[in-house]
Amino acid sequence: MLEWIALPAVAIVAEAAVAGDVSRPVAWRNGKLINHKQFIRDVAAWRSAFADHPGSRFALSFADGYAFATALFGAWHAGKQVYLPGDTLPSTLARLAPLVDGWAGEFPSEWMRSCHVNPNDRRDGSDPCDDDGVHNMPREPLNLYSTSAVIYTSGTNGEPLAIVKYLSQLDAEVQALQKAFGDVWPADVAPVTYSTVSHQHIYGLLFCVLWPLAAGRAFVAERLIYPEEMAANLGQQASLLVSSPAHLGRLPEALDWRAVQGGLQAVFSSGGPLSVDAANACLDLLGQSPREVYGSSETGGVAWRQRAVHGDCWQPLPGIDWRVADEVLEVRSRHLSTDDWWQTSDRIAADGSGGFVLLGRADRIVKIEEKRVSLTAIEAALHQCAEIAEARAFMLATSVGPKLAVVAVPTAMGWDLLLSIGKRAFSERLRQTLLSVVERVALPRRWRFRQVLPVNSQGKSTEALLTALFRPLKPNVQWLAREATQANALLDITPELAVFDGHFEQQLVLPGVAQLGWAIDLARDSFELLPRFQRVDALKFQRPVLPPARLEIKLSLRRESEQVGFQFLSARGIHSSGVLVFGEA
Repeated sequence: MLEWIALPAVAIVAEAAVAGDVSRPVAWRNGKLINHKQFIRDVAAWRSAFADHPGSRFALSFADGYAFATALFGAWHAGKQVYLPGDTLPSTLARLAPLVDGWAGEFPSEWMRSCHVNPNDRRDGSDPCDDDGVHNMPREPLNLYSTSAVIYTSGTNGEPLAIVKYLSQLDAEVQALQKAFGDVWPADVAPVTYSTVSHQHIYGLLFCVLWPLAAGRAFVAERLIYPEEMAANLGQQASLLVSSPAHLGRLPEALDWRAVQGGLQAVFSSGGPLSVDAANACLDLLGQSPREVYGSSETGGVAWRQRAVHGDCWQPLPGIDWRVADEVLEVRSRHLSTDDWWQTSDRIAADGSGGFVLLGRADRIVKIEEKRVSLTAIEAALHQCAEIAEARAFMLATSVGPKLAVVAVPTAMGWDLLLSIGKRAFSERLRQTLLSVVERVALPRRWRFRQVLPVNSQGKSTEALLTALFRPLKPNVQWLAREATQANALLDITPELAVFDGHFEQQLVLPGVAQLGWAIDLARDSFELLPRFQRVDALKFQRPVLPPARLEIKLSLRRESEQVGFQFLSARGIHSSGVLVFGEA
């Protein structure tokens, strides 16, 4: 087993929490540097906390990278298997709950009542470490072939899938990264790792936690969320940036990036191909052509490229065997759980110099009205339109069956046209363009246009995020009466309404601002009113609305004052009421 040795060599990940050079830097947290001695103490505290619990499988979720690293190695040294959910949405945790024996980190309170692991809650109140910070910690490295983590795919093309990764596989990836990129910066420089992506996914886990730990490089515990944070921090010292196309493709030219160019040693990007324009912008603004890494949760890292050097061609990472079978990429490596060839879902063509070019996904074929439709071809056709900058096509489940849906980001010209002719005409214009790749019966039926595509913490536009854009904001309305000065209607309040997002974790509650917005819209639907909503008077919220529920709204127009009184009622009584005041524009 390798010992910790000086850069640029890399040690085995299994030894990350074994006593060694106690002064070696591990992480920057809240502006303070944490050394390996403190890291061992914190891992020991987590190990003891996990050892207090009889279960063998625990879910981990931390925003802070250092807290995550100490909990991860603490659980591993306690002999636990860790589960790393990509998010803490209710649907994610509902799928995860039957699989784990407890929770550690930042989860909604209702999920942690049964078994929450916390190193500050030692049952005997003891400190698991002596003054040297290693008491009660095993001096032996972790077992590469029994230590494991369960990670999840991003869900870009469907539900997230659970994948078991043994430490031997993760360590092989770290070794490959060091061989491929360890000489990018000078041998006497140990750049600090900054990240815009989450360590809860394999890309962030490897690049932001395991590789820095094994290579003796410090990482920053806090993620960079905004470009302003990137511009302010990346130039303070020799640094690496681990990011994604979603972040790198939106760097504001107006920010002052000159300081960044002096300290930034390399930029890494993964999660999808970086566009030529985005790669060029990174080179201009950051002074670095990003090193893109291609792979998946299943395969691990497969290949890499720098557009400024390789163009569209991907170069295999060290230790990767690859071949083309019926235009589809197959790989074999130590990153996989088997020695067999693994067939990916990506079509490729060899470039003649040892690398390959990606041609698109092979599995994005759906059937619509018995017609085979390529979602990739639809997206490619939309990208050729001058009005569209980005587009994602997917099958959307509806009450009348699955429908082809598209979420698109218009260009500046596209927004001008959309605002000029309206959404319906704009969508039909795009549908006519798509007739060159699909038959009319298979054209997209549902459209959403946004300034940017929604992305998760890894910068990926998952189907769950895209589907959420089609959730209704308003309930179905059944009018009972609409007269000159009186109107009333029934509203079906279901949990699927998008307005319930964030209200609240324990019990969904209909927000008051949603009730007020609906009252304004329904008043305009019922009466001819002056164009400007000015204010609401006598607003009262008397009872919370908990879904599912059926509400009745009563509206009464006071023509002389351009006011509309409203009440939301149910069998429980009045929920809210007020007086809407309208005026001239």
